[in-house]
Amino acid sequence: MLVDIVTLGEPLYELNQQEDGRFLPGFGGDTMNVAVAARRLGARTAMMAKLGADPFGDAIEGLLRDEQVDVAAVSRHQAAPTGIYLVTHGKSGHHFTYYRKDSAASLMGPADVPDALIASAKYLHISGISQAISATARETVDHAIAVARRANVPLSYDTNLRTRLWSVAAARPAIDRTARQAQFLKTSLEDSEALLGLSDPARIADHFLGLGCRIVVVTLGKAGVHLARAGGHETITGFKVEAVDATGAGDAFTGAFLAELVTGQDPAQAARFANAAAALSTLGYGAIQPLPRRADVERFLQHHS
Repeated sequence: MLVDIVTLGEPLYELNQQEDGRFLPGFGGDTMNVAVAARRLGARTAMMAKLGADPFGDAIEGLLRDEQVDVAAVSRHQAAPTGIYLVTHGKSGHHFTYYRKDSAASLMGPADVPDALIASAKYLHISGISQAISATARETVDHAIAVARRANVPLSYDTNLRTRLWSVAAARPAIDRTARQAQFLKTSLEDSEALLGLSDPARIADHFLGLGCRIVVVTLGKAGVHLARAGGHETITGFKVEAVDATGAGDAFTGAFLAELVTGQDPAQAARFANAAAALSTLGYGAIQPLPRRADVERFLQHHS
């Protein structure tokens, strides 16, 4: 199967707290969010992952099939569980609690990566979380990147630092090594302050451009994103909406940005489109459910031209 974007990482079952205190079942996991976001916007996507042989794994695989994300490279582990996380909300925003130790995805190995699938793609997308969940997952990511490089498939990389999974000291060299191989890199102010000691978006972008990235996006929260490439730097302003849950907004941006890049769209226009998709993704609860369709984004942009 020819695909536009293939992602590698850990799908998770989500329980998201509602205003009445009850928890709404859903789905998440950064690279799965990207795969679904891009698919809803018209890109052909595939997921490489391992799930538990449990009801949560059944539900996630069912979701991917319903969303028409290719699951040929999604396998099951007969003993290890599917990871779960809870989202709670407070005055400071949303908070995550994870139950993913020794999950099926953390037991992925290079043998779980189908080389032909990666070679058929226009982008391979991974994240720092894909690397952080275990040493074997990190080996799997390294193998996938090597396959992509041999096949001249560009790498998309989200630093997505999670200090609950690995320390900054452990993450920094792995992220630096991966960034040197990425064509497109997305990071955040929070990640870069921890990893680089930098808080100026332009200096952050210049650091990653200096490592060899062709396109760098630094997310700025509600302010939008800082976009950098060989042609220069610019800030792409975000859109103001009445957000209720920003759980998967960054992944919505990445999925939309990649979906536009594979069509040949200019990065600045792709970033504006992705900002709109990210804004719309905050209007509902959960990482997956509120991800917009292309018609939704286009309609939103028409009203914000």
